[in-house]
Amino acid sequence: MARLPKNADIPMRDGVSPSCVALPRLRHSPWPTLLDFLAERLPRIPRDEWRARLRAGEVVDDDGRALDEHTPYLHGQRVYYWRTLAEEPRIPFREAVLFRDAHLLVADKPHFLPVTPGGRYVRETLLVRLKQALGLPELSPLHRIDRETAGLVVFSVRATDRDAYQRLFRERRVDKTYEAIAPWRDDLAWPQRRVSHLREDETAFYRMREATAEEALPPNSETWIEPLERLGPDGRYARYRLRPVTGKRHQLRVHLHALGLPIVGDQFYPVARRGPDDPEDYAQPLQLLAQSLAFDDPVTGERRQFQSRLRLDANALLTVGTPA
Repeated sequence: MARLPKNADIPMRDGVSPSCVALPRLRHSPWPTLLDFLAERLPRIPRDEWRARLRAGEVVDDDGRALDEHTPYLHGQRVYYWRTLAEEPRIPFREAVLFRDAHLLVADKPHFLPVTPGGRYVRETLLVRLKQALGLPELSPLHRIDRETAGLVVFSVRATDRDAYQRLFRERRVDKTYEAIAPWRDDLAWPQRRVSHLREDETAFYRMREATAEEALPPNSETWIEPLERLGPDGRYARYRLRPVTGKRHQLRVHLHALGLPIVGDQFYPVARRGPDDPEDYAQPLQLLAQSLAFDDPVTGERRQFQSRLRLDANALLTVGTPA
């Protein structure tokens, strides 16, 4: 049996949708009450805190009715609760909505802002900011770009459309173009087609690496790279156009690094200059921009083409957004 979707009428709080848990259907339940179930099956929240949340009306059923600490365990019931969010480092740059209709939303993401909640960031993510500002509880990103990367992110507005749009990315039917600023090399022929097997770096989980020839792993990543212009008075740097065919984590950063062209401002390649949870240096953004996207819309049949309004400049600095 297909899983029923969450009840969209259960409201968000501060742009964060409620968590939903379904009570298993059992012949004999070991939990007399809902509180007993929550305390045992979701132990990260202590029993006393669950009791306090139930008393405060912060746990509700599928109809939005508050459940209390004496509510009996009901087989198959779905209950909703809202996470208590810790204080987060504020990211002082703003996103911009470039396009919105009944099906799609396209935003320009500034550097340093994660796309989705994870780790220490929940409120300070592009998804939660947009859901809170626009009141779109079903908003969902159709792809990801790194927190360090700026540029275009496309969202599905309605859950019913989501799979059709995500299929475009899974089947590689989206034309994606990036720009980057990196060193120039006179000895490389252009354009370059970089094909390799990318895997997690065993020495640092937050980095990727290319597999060696001795590992004999089949290619799983492909990028086309070409220079657009030389930069600087001595021409030591260049602006590059990057066309990824696949979408592996850190693919563009690793492929340029492998060519001896590490992207300006990269904190992880060629060497890690900070850990993933260390404070950000807002003065040195990664010079990588998700510049354009194009695809045939599977819902409307239209040809969709979007371009970022952000730009890489000749000084290898990116206008990352308007300070909040």
